[in-house]
Amino acid sequence: MVKLKKYNEVLKLFVIFLTHLTITSCSTSHYQPTKITGKQIPIASTISESPEIEAYIKPYREHINNDLNAVLAYCPEDLNKNDGKWQTAIGNLMADACLEKGNLIFEKREHQKIDLCILNFGGIRAPLPKGNITARNAYEIMPFENSLVVLQLKADQILAFVHYFITEKKAHPIAGMTFTIDKNGQPKNIQIQGKAFDTNKNYYLATNDYLANGGDNMDFFKNSIQKFDLDYKLRNILIDYFTEIDTVTVKNEIRITEE
Repeated sequence: MVKLKKYNEVLKLFVIFLTHLTITSCSTSHYQPTKITGKQIPIASTISESPEIEAYIKPYREHINNDLNAVLAYCPEDLNKNDGKWQTAIGNLMADACLEKGNLIFEKREHQKIDLCILNFGGIRAPLPKGNITARNAYEIMPFENSLVVLQLKADQILAFVHYFITEKKAHPIAGMTFTIDKNGQPKNIQIQGKAFDTNKNYYLATNDYLANGGDNMDFFKNSIQKFDLDYKLRNILIDYFTEIDTVTVKNEIRITEE
């Protein structure tokens, strides 16, 4: 009996040992890094030095270039944002295009019409040269991802822009509005859509999201009554506009006069 008791105790310890061994062998191992090494890999200065990369990129590049170089319309003369003091033909074109294309969306969604469009002089990043117009031209003129938004504004906010415009002395693109700057540097004869400016009316103004958020110190746009994001990039507006016309009509009409 003594021997059997000792045997059972040994057997019990052996079973415990096996159980512990099984549990520890099945548990998740935790490893800690003991050494980190690295090395510099030289990058070829040109893609031509790496035939594999060139072969991979080439079809994508060709596809993008074909899209960008497709002729959309024709421009009869060079249009540059520095061609005028208060307004320019390229600025008029951009503001008119945004007002026209933006209205198509805004009328369908909100059953309202946009009264005027205001963009910023600095947003025009390249001229529109005489000759064939391509999508590449649109990307060069408007390389940013700015989208068109519509703001419902009080009359005093519109008037604040007019005073800002006169003070800045930059040809910020304007469509849908005209006014005169008198000898004292004050605005007069303000008209919107051919009608006298109504100080008791709210207006729908199209602009880019940068200005809508107070960009270029246009803080008067930040506190709009309502804001509508048309989800329509200005660059795409230009592309759509050029696609639908044959030849650009150069608009040199006077929108801001000076006594």
